[in-house]
Amino acid sequence: MKHLLPELLSRRNVLKGLSGTLGFLGLGALVKAQNHSQNHSGHQTANAPSHAGHPAGNNHMLGTVDHVANGFDPMQMLVDFDYGKVSTLPSGQTLREYTIYAEDREIEIAPGVKFAAWTYNGRVPGPTIRCTEGDRLRIRFVNTSSHPHTIHFHGIHPAEMDGTILNGPEIQPGGTFTYEFDAEPFGCHLYHCHALPLKRHIHKGLYGAFIIDPRGGRPPAKELIMVMNAFDTNFDNANDVYAVNTVAFAYANTPIPLQVGERVRVYLINILEFDFINSFHLHANMFDYYDHGTTLTPTLKTVDTISQVQGQRGILEFAYRYPGQYMFHPHISEFTELGWMGHFNVVKPEDYADALQQSGVDMAWDRKSKAGAKGGAK
Repeated sequence: MKHLLPELLSRRNVLKGLSGTLGFLGLGALVKAQNHSQNHSGHQTANAPSHAGHPAGNNHMLGTVDHVANGFDPMQMLVDFDYGKVSTLPSGQTLREYTIYAEDREIEIAPGVKFAAWTYNGRVPGPTIRCTEGDRLRIRFVNTSSHPHTIHFHGIHPAEMDGTILNGPEIQPGGTFTYEFDAEPFGCHLYHCHALPLKRHIHKGLYGAFIIDPRGGRPPAKELIMVMNAFDTNFDNANDVYAVNTVAFAYANTPIPLQVGERVRVYLINILEFDFINSFHLHANMFDYYDHGTTLTPTLKTVDTISQVQGQRGILEFAYRYPGQYMFHPHISEFTELGWMGHFNVVKPEDYADALQQSGVDMAWDRKSKAGAKGGAK
């Protein structure tokens, strides 16, 4: 173990919050140390968990994250679309009403690694707001936290609804504000706090996906929301833990079940702070990419890697031809080693029920993943 100390104590890898003798070991170094121990012993350690055929090691971490204590589960986040409370205005326009509150909350981002987050509705990322182009949105924001916050929505809306200090005051602790505007244009969008200092409010977890469906919907598909994020655990303006939907290695430990031949649509959002760029690479397959999701025609066809700057987002569409376990991750090795990687578990239709069970979900999860693609959000 001594020969690993320089790496364990490097600035990039120092983490606060790991308990016991691992108190200040880095996530990446800890993974490598676990792999080193496993490889030299010639077998998997007795306490190393195995999930859906994937042993610990190979960039996995030993142990599990308590999703119940966190209040959110990355597997459920993939399909957790919030359509709001729906009614009809006298004009005939659809009205969708939401309540979003800011809350200070400690969350677990890797086994034993706690992070003092600022959250929307107690989770990171916040709820995925979903609607159809032309809907009237009414979002009541309640600040129950200890800091001033706002909500800034990407898209088109009046200046007074922009959620920046230029267009109105920050919402103080205990305060409320209602954002109201028509949803446009259709696409894969984003919302986040725009209070100062901006980098701290975003990095601490105040962001979420904002999906506006085209009026006619998109072709049927299994739809998944993936928010690429990261966490600076020792506040040196460099990220230490990387993930999709917050929990490091979540989809490596629990692969996402897919069926051979089914169309998959991923709403991909990059909200990294402190890193200039992020990427998504799909193994053994190619996808079409719709930049910002604001077009029904792919902006890139038949690619397997896409790069996004902070705040950029888009839609990926693909289907797998062969059954098997397929990796996805950024084509940035450090991000992969520090938690941002996962697997798709692609099976034949007759094996799909078993694959769902292995991933801890059921047909209700599958139905949620397809509900929004049937002619737009209901």
